[in-house]
Amino acid sequence: MEFTNTCPICQSKVRITRYHCDSCQTTIEGSFALPVDPFSRLSEEQRHFMLTFVRAEGRLNRMEEILGMSYPTLKNRLNELITTLGFQAELYSKKPNAAERQAILDDLEAGRIDSDQALRYLQGDEPFITGE
Repeated sequence: MEFTNTCPICQSKVRITRYHCDSCQTTIEGSFALPVDPFSRLSEEQRHFMLTFVRAEGRLNRMEEILGMSYPTLKNRLNELITTLGFQAELYSKKPNAAERQAILDDLEAGRIDSDQALRYLQGDEPFITGE
């Protein structure tokens, strides 16, 4: 049985009052709190997304291929995951410098990225990292 900090019946917060060791028959009574596991807050879909994110080495462009989702959808799901874990998602809005703009255009011309992705990079909606 998996233990959580909420009652499985009414979803109220629970308090652990007794621990027992079957091996040595020691019983400890008192008021105990289970440590908060940030991953217990995640839905099954969020867990799958997180594992795919790790498998794709954090590269959303790889996740586009694996999950068949658009970059904006993946970015929204990542922000939801970050928020659910208790962190604040940082908004990215850095326009590329001249060298980065040229690299983006070079990648577009070479077919390494498509026009939609190039536009996201050029508008600063997605960070451009060379060599992806």
